[in-house]
Amino acid sequence: MKFTLSPSIGNGLSPSPTLLINERVRQMWANGETVYHLGFGESRFPAHPKVVGALVENASRQSYLPSAGIPELRQAVADFHSRQLQVDISADQVIVAPGSKALLFAFQMAVAGATILHTPSWVSYEPQSQLFNRPVLRIPASPQDGHSLQPAGLQRVLHNSPHDQHLLILNSPSNPTGQMLEPELLEEIADICRRGNVLVLSDEIYGLTAFGREHVSISRYYPEGTVVLGGKSKHLSLGGWRLGTAIVPPGEGGQQLLQAAAKVGSELWSTASAPIQYAAITAYADDSELSAYISKCTELHAARTRYLWRGLCELDVPCAEPMGGFYLFPNFDHWRKPLAARRVHTSVDLARHLLDEWQIATLPGADFGTPATELSLRLSTSYVDLETDQKAAKMIELADQGITAEQLVRDYHPGLQEVLARLRNFLSSL
Repeated sequence: MKFTLSPSIGNGLSPSPTLLINERVRQMWANGETVYHLGFGESRFPAHPKVVGALVENASRQSYLPSAGIPELRQAVADFHSRQLQVDISADQVIVAPGSKALLFAFQMAVAGATILHTPSWVSYEPQSQLFNRPVLRIPASPQDGHSLQPAGLQRVLHNSPHDQHLLILNSPSNPTGQMLEPELLEEIADICRRGNVLVLSDEIYGLTAFGREHVSISRYYPEGTVVLGGKSKHLSLGGWRLGTAIVPPGEGGQQLLQAAAKVGSELWSTASAPIQYAAITAYADDSELSAYISKCTELHAARTRYLWRGLCELDVPCAEPMGGFYLFPNFDHWRKPLAARRVHTSVDLARHLLDEWQIATLPGADFGTPATELSLRLSTSYVDLETDQKAAKMIELADQGITAEQLVRDYHPGLQEVLARLRNFLSSL
């Protein structure tokens, strides 16, 4: 039989690039091929035993739960973020879902108007909007200034927009650039959004992996118009658990947003997994042991990411300094002419060339919204030298023995060192 696809699916919507590159690399590994995997961002460190134990204890939970999440977990999330954001948050401001990606979709679907995105931005924001034909407006950015977000650019987008209502998605620390938005910049953005009645979805999933300085949320400056999204996938390495959270603004407006997102959730996912929700109460507890583990993992992420960043700088590859997460967004426009001689004209061509000729898996900047001919790539340091669970667990064991993060990178990261050697040879060959 032949079927006609929905226009939102058939008109250019592709599978998630991050998931595709991960599947391709895994297949190449299975075929015995050498690949240095800088294409997928997933914290590889072991789940903490306390959290695993809580899941085991609750494995028999089998009933459907409230769409917004169980009260105990919503209260734990509220208490956790009250401490982190230094504001009073109540449980009725919290909604829980199977992953923050689901919540991003629900809020985009629930609110009318256009979505505004910085360039570059995470690969799923724009495709989610495409699924229900939601307009997307881009704030342009340049590799010359490290793709920084400029308030003047946001103002121009709002001024020129034909739409009556707007939703701005921010992501700090950023995937793909690793940058954090400075408090002064957040305050300026908050003022613009307040004047324009713009709702902000602040994706702070990497907030506890910040290492350049303390993470600050835009909700500090714009509490009445910010939805803060998060989860446990990055700082506690629980991506596969699929648990996301959102905190809506206080008051009647926030409750309208939460109920609208909950309605979407009730028709799409019903409820987040029962065992996961009950186990997550432990993950959101005020526990010094968990806090110490998060700090240890963040130190390792920082050392690995900054090692690769310093290496890129030594190769004179322009790249913004990472401040959180495990991402870098280098630009290779300087080598445009010799690359063109090798039929490399776009970031897609460049990513393909590095994989085919140098066995380095990356993602093209175009997947994150940059112009196709801009030769930028998204690199993730999370997989190299931690390709198996055993390798990742060994790195934590060594850290527990007192070996510093810098020593671990120097003595136990042959993959990262080989990546830099191959990049050096690649540039020398041009």
